[in-house]
Amino acid sequence: MTPGSGFSVQPADYAVQRDQLHGVRHAVFVNEQRVPAELEVDALDPLSHHVLALDADGRAIGAGRLTPERRIGRMAVLPGWRSQGVGDALLAALIGQARALGWGEVSLHAQLPARDFYARNGFLPEGPTFQEAGIEHQTMRQRLDGALRVSDREQALAAIATVIHRARRGLYLHLRCADDLFGEPLVLGALRRFAAARHDKQMQVLAEEADLVALPAAVLGLFQRLPSVFVVRTPVDPTDVQVASGRLGNDIGDCYFRPMGVLLEGELTLAAHPRIRAPDEQFQRIWQRSRDCNALRVLGI
Repeated sequence: MTPGSGFSVQPADYAVQRDQLHGVRHAVFVNEQRVPAELEVDALDPLSHHVLALDADGRAIGAGRLTPERRIGRMAVLPGWRSQGVGDALLAALIGQARALGWGEVSLHAQLPARDFYARNGFLPEGPTFQEAGIEHQTMRQRLDGALRVSDREQALAAIATVIHRARRGLYLHLRCADDLFGEPLVLGALRRFAAARHDKQMQVLAEEADLVALPAAVLGLFQRLPSVFVVRTPVDPTDVQVASGRLGNDIGDCYFRPMGVLLEGELTLAAHPRIRAPDEQFQRIWQRSRDCNALRVLGI
């Protein structure tokens, strides 16, 4: 049981807990979303790894599975338990199983309303949307053993949201252009949640003054209102000013790295992969040599 959560997530034996799994899935997919009942059960169920979320009385409130195709699916949470961390816990359990199996990546087909949820949890969208069981879906993917390429705006948004959402107490951003992505609802919402966390936290921002003041007004307003959370410095050393790359990282080791900071193309690496240790160290060296940025004090926002 997660302290204060009122629920637990555990692996499920399909042969033994079949009724509980399908009870949740039928309630969500068939009763709520009107998916044909014959599509809710398939031949992959007996071959898949399943997880169940149970309330304090042992009643099933959520379910999910990991198929032999290395795909997460059948993610379902009963209405009364949504927005309480059940989906995050189910997803984390399934990813943990995939890691234990030695898989290098996992994919999923996200219903469009759930796309932002998966983006915040390390999955990047790829390809066009498509219809599945009469519902619009998006293929999404996460790498478990290295970096996942970021190629377009939607993937960049997901990468930024992932790094911010997964941070515990610390974020660092080396901004190399006036990036309007930070004003998008998915990212702005993640920044606000980070700032609103009750424990101590801080985001270190390295930026040229011209790039900083050109950020969306909502982001600048957040930086101005919470200067103890969002600490901004400007590089002054000539070598630091010439650094072309940009990055957003957090205190658990996630990093969205852009070799050319003015471009979106780059890679997202999760959970302290060795390749991102050097960029983090470089950021801290530049941070120590930089000066406090006063540009936000003179903006009338």
